[in-house]
Amino acid sequence: MVSQKVKFKIPMKNHIQKNKSYTVSTNLVYEHNNTRNTVNRLITALAALFAFISLVPLILVIGYVIIKGASQINLDLFILEPEPPGYDLDFAGGIGNAIVGTLVITLMATFISIPVGVGGGIYLAEYSKGGILSKFVRFGVNVLAGIPSIIAGVFIYAVVVVSKIIFGSTFSGIAGALALSILILPIVIKTTDEGLKLVPDDLRKGALGVGASMFTTIINVTLPSAFKNIATGIVLGLARAAGETAPLIFTALFSYYHISSMQDILSEMSSLSVLIYNFALEPYEAQNQLAWAASFVLVLLVLMLNIFARIIAKATSDS
Repeated sequence: MVSQKVKFKIPMKNHIQKNKSYTVSTNLVYEHNNTRNTVNRLITALAALFAFISLVPLILVIGYVIIKGASQINLDLFILEPEPPGYDLDFAGGIGNAIVGTLVITLMATFISIPVGVGGGIYLAEYSKGGILSKFVRFGVNVLAGIPSIIAGVFIYAVVVVSKIIFGSTFSGIAGALALSILILPIVIKTTDEGLKLVPDDLRKGALGVGASMFTTIINVTLPSAFKNIATGIVLGLARAAGETAPLIFTALFSYYHISSMQDILSEMSSLSVLIYNFALEPYEAQNQLAWAASFVLVLLVLMLNIFARIIAKATSDS
């Protein structure tokens, strides 16, 4: 046991009494059996255990999908269209149309939500003064971020599909994109708002001080500074939308055929999530295997988008 004696003086308010010296013995050796150290080790072990438990579902889901779906991967899977349901595994077709449909719908949803979301985030961060309107918008964004995805699908079904408001079309890829854009929108608004708030106010004052307008300051100073957070939010929103099923069942429905022209976005369009849902319910092994293969591709797509978001964040922070 090693100890060290420390002497210090405590001045007294009473000037008649002289300063007294006190000696305190402090232990500099780690006491393994100390109650506080034991509790600290226990809490640390529990935190590590809970962290591992939180990863177990992810590991099990991804591992099972890889086991069931990776064996079905081949070139024809990414090119061919799915064949009508049947028992023959050799003539089940592929999921090429669903892959293309997923990319087209999610990209359309992103292009719809980016201008609105970034514009809303700019208003909240740069122009609003904490008034009633900005509080209402923030409250609405938080509520919108928490609604079930099926509500967005039912809303677009009632407003767009049933009314045939978009060039007389009913179920269509554009309707699916509108439903997914509702899910992406709050993510983009919140990340833009928070990203712009992190920009130092001195940059704004410096730009305005040299005569730049508010618009020029936002375009040339604050938005480039917050690009990391905005881009990350967009990619994460895209990753969330790519895996949604319920909104597309009510809006885009499903198609067995490839997209051949721009007119096809106004008709039923296939997607990976709806293909998985439909084929998983089929009583045929061939379609069940295609569903597992599509699940593997969808998990891989979402994983790549999340990795891409991390790369964007790291690249912009380094620059």
